[in-house]
Amino acid sequence: MSMCIMPKTIGSLSRVTHEGYILDQFDNIEKHTQWGIDFLERYTKFVKERLDIEQSYAKQLRNLVKKYGPKRSSKDEEPRFTYCQSFFQVLNELNDYAGQREVVAEEIGHRVYGELMRYSHELKMERKAHLQEGRKAQQYLDTCWKQMDNAKQQLNLRTHMADDCKNEYAAQLQNFNSEQQKHFQFIMPQIFKNLQDMDERRIVKLSECYRGFAEAERRVTPIINKCLEGMISAAKSVDDRKDSLIVVESFKSGFEPPGDFPFEDFSQNIYRTVSDGSLSAQKQEIRGDQKYTTGKSKGKLWPFGKKSKGATSEDFSHLPPEQRRKKLQQKIDELNKELQKEMDQRDALNKMKDVYERNPQMGDSGSLHPKISETMGNIDKLRHEIQKHETWLFEVENRTCGRGDRRLSGGAAFDRPAEINHHGTPGRESPEGSYMDDPNQEHRANQRYPEPQRAVEFDDEFEDDEPLPAVGHCKALYPFEGQNEGTLAMQEGEVLYVIEEDKGDGWTRTRKQNGQEGYVPTSYVDITLEKTSKGS
Repeated sequence: MSMCIMPKTIGSLSRVTHEGYILDQFDNIEKHTQWGIDFLERYTKFVKERLDIEQSYAKQLRNLVKKYGPKRSSKDEEPRFTYCQSFFQVLNELNDYAGQREVVAEEIGHRVYGELMRYSHELKMERKAHLQEGRKAQQYLDTCWKQMDNAKQQLNLRTHMADDCKNEYAAQLQNFNSEQQKHFQFIMPQIFKNLQDMDERRIVKLSECYRGFAEAERRVTPIINKCLEGMISAAKSVDDRKDSLIVVESFKSGFEPPGDFPFEDFSQNIYRTVSDGSLSAQKQEIRGDQKYTTGKSKGKLWPFGKKSKGATSEDFSHLPPEQRRKKLQQKIDELNKELQKEMDQRDALNKMKDVYERNPQMGDSGSLHPKISETMGNIDKLRHEIQKHETWLFEVENRTCGRGDRRLSGGAAFDRPAEINHHGTPGRESPEGSYMDDPNQEHRANQRYPEPQRAVEFDDEFEDDEPLPAVGHCKALYPFEGQNEGTLAMQEGEVLYVIEEDKGDGWTRTRKQNGQEGYVPTSYVDITLEKTSKGS
């Protein structure tokens, strides 16, 4: 039976739908073919069960022969009786019969069951392909019929709309002709006239702006000439000698140049015994030198422009002697001016008090007592401040004069620690004339503490001043000026010691060959760390 039913078989397998459109009985054929495949699979199952029975039957026969067959343990026990020999022959034939049953089972398994399984699978795949093809053809035919029906409906709809569209077209055509005549005869000429007026006004405005541009320049020309003459006069008033003297006066430190270092025979210290404390004394002397030379870097170590806490003090002890003297004198002058104002205010209040006492109707003299008392307190405070600053100024002037006398009459500064402690800490006086930012050190020096107590405090302040050990070295890839406080200037190709690695802020702490320390940008140097520091 063919799966594709032609239109000639309409009486048997077709039905009419969609106004005469013939639709094949596709669903019935689909069910019938599925039933045929199911029957084939059922027969395959029957063959499989028959195969299992044959295999089981042959196996049971062989087990039966094995069970009742002779035991071939020795030749002496071979059967001698005919009935025994006959039974054994029956068992042999039964064993052969079991073998033939196995042959039957094998033939059924390979030639029948296997072929049925393969053919059943092929039928399923072929049926599936044919059904998919039939559904696609059915869907395509349905789509064609729907398109035909839609076209028919559109024809009917547009036939009714044609008359309405024709009437609408006639009305719109008449309206367009009227509007076109109005557009070209009235509207556009007026718009062009307005544009012409606007362009003429633009030209007039440009002319006025050109004139105003020139007038603005001409009005200020005399004033500009005066300004230029003033610039020339200002340029002529530049005095290089005066400016250089101002710089000298502003930055003159007042420090005495350091004297020559005496020759020290260190070979004598080698042969001394440890018990006399010479090695420890030598260590303390070396530490004293380090404090003298590295005091600058310790006070200005951080590269972020921040000074130490308490970088300025009331007595200006953080400044060099000469600058300190100027600041103290300036402060004394300011305090004297404030004192004079307070004294004038006191005199005015006293006069007002006398007037109130003579003429009570003008005011109450008692109301002036709090103000007078406050003014007197301010005067006493200012006099105390002036006296204190004059004392500091006197000490600075005496120290500046006395330092030169002591240098002429004594030896090197390191041979007289008492004078160093009395006139300033070694860390404050570096060979370059630099100073520490810690004002408390200079202030403690001015208090003239006893020598033993000063020595103990000096040790406490600088007990960790020994140079840090180098953890590697680095080579400068680019020059760095090091203008900020705590930074270290370097030239391209210069080799420095690395004493502290970058902590994540982009700066590395380094030391030069001369002992000067500071921070440099990590990206400016090529760092090589020692093995011990890398492993730590």
